[in-house]
Formats: sequence, C-alpha cells, structure tokens
Amino acid sequence: MRFAHLASGSRGNALVVSHGGTHVLVDCGLSLRRVTCRLAELGLAPEVLAAILVTHEHGDHASGVRRLAEAHSIPVFASAGTARAAGLEDLLAGEPLHAERPFTVGELEIHPYTVPHDAREPLQFVFGDGRRRLGVLTDCGHPTPHVRAALDGCHALVLECNHDPEALAQGSYPPPVKARVGGDWGHLSNPQAAALLTRLDTTALRHVVAAHLSERHNTPQQARRALAASLDCPPEEIHVACQDGGTPWLDLN
Repeated sequence: MRFAHLASGSRGNALVVSHGGTHVLVDCGLSLRRVTCRLAELGLAPEVLAAILVTHEHGDHASGVRRLAEAHSIPVFASAGTARAAGLEDLLAGEPLHAERPFTVGELEIHPYTVPHDAREPLQFVFGDGRRRLGVLTDCGHPTPHVRAALDGCHALVLECNHDPEALAQGSYPPPVKARVGGDWGHLSNPQAAALLTRLDTTALRHVVAAHLSERHNTPQQARRALAASLDCPPEEIHVACQDGGTPWLDLN
C-alpha cells in the first residue's frame, strides 16, 4: 500500500491511496485540470480511480468532486449528510457511508470514523491492505478518544497541523474566524497534533505526514518540529504535504 498527496491546504485537498490495482482519491478540492496533472506526475490517469471518498462538504475538499466523477464515471462515497450538503447524492455508489461500518473498494479495506468539525456529517478514514494501516486525520477540531482509538497502531499517519496558536492569535483573521479555526469544531493546531501522537501506539509507524497547513499561520518547519518532538526523531523524518506540490509516493511495504 502506498499514498501521495496531490495537494493539501485551504486552497484545495486531494489524497490518493493505492494498493495493487486499486486506486482511490480522498477528497477533490482541485480543478479537473489540476487533478489530472498531479495524477500524471504520480504515474496515474483519472480513469484508473476506483472511487472518490469525500470527507465533508467544504469547498477545499469537495468543489472538484462532481466534475472529476462525471468526466471519468468514478463512483463517489460519502456520508448522507456530506452528500446532501455537497449536492452529490446522485453520484453516490449505493448507500451512504456510516461511521464504524467498514467497506472495501477493490483491494483496499476502508474504515470510516467520525470527527468533530463544523460540517454536516464529516468522516475521516483508515485504510488497510490486510497487513498495513494508513490513518488519515484532517479537519478536526480536537482529538477525541474516538479519534485516538481509530488511529492507534497505524503504520502511517496523515495528521492535520493547521496552525501555530500564537501565529493564529496574532494574524489578520477577524476574531470570529480565529475562534472558529482554533475552536473545538475547527482545525488541529501543531501542539494538538503533537499531543495526539504522544497518546498513540506508534511502534509500527513508518511515515508521518503533516497536512492541511495554513499558509498564513504555520510553516513546514514549525509543524515538523512539533511532531518530531513527540516521536523523538529528527524533524527531517516528518513529511509535509504542501499546497502546490503535495507529496511524492510514500510506501508502507
């Protein structure tokens, strides 16, 4: 199993997860042209995608889903609340997703789980191939015990490191926006992501990716330092998913 970000941040998100001949996309907040170009850089074409999984309806995660799905006849998977809020109900592949109800797409096992975020019915995902597990967590206001249980013991983690609290407090956002981003239904800060790591079983961990970084209120260096301190490893061992370049393929095997 391997994975790569096409892009990560407030201007658009997309993550591809692959195992064997199965390739799925998590979110699509990018234009059809941008998705096609980034997939090509990873050696993939849009028509090989077996599914698009949508975490929630916010535009940076869902704005490009319909165009991509319709252009290449790709099944869409989302919760009922997300599908309604994003206007994607007609594209769903069967029944809406339910938290804690695992399902399979090709050779991938997928476990949806709930997160606290200011969206209609948001889900995040843990992927498995029978031997390895990849946990994905972005757009989460605070790490609940439920979130910790879902991510415990994973072999790779994508963790939101949205902002540095001091930078957010001193930034130019209006007070209501600051309260929303830094609140319990907003986005994880660097210290919150680092604290989550310390409470997980990381003995099998091979890759950690800091994702969904704010371009105004965070830096790759700050995110790396925070997560590396929790793992007692050099900051260079922490990957960062950036807005314009995503990440290269990261292999779990």
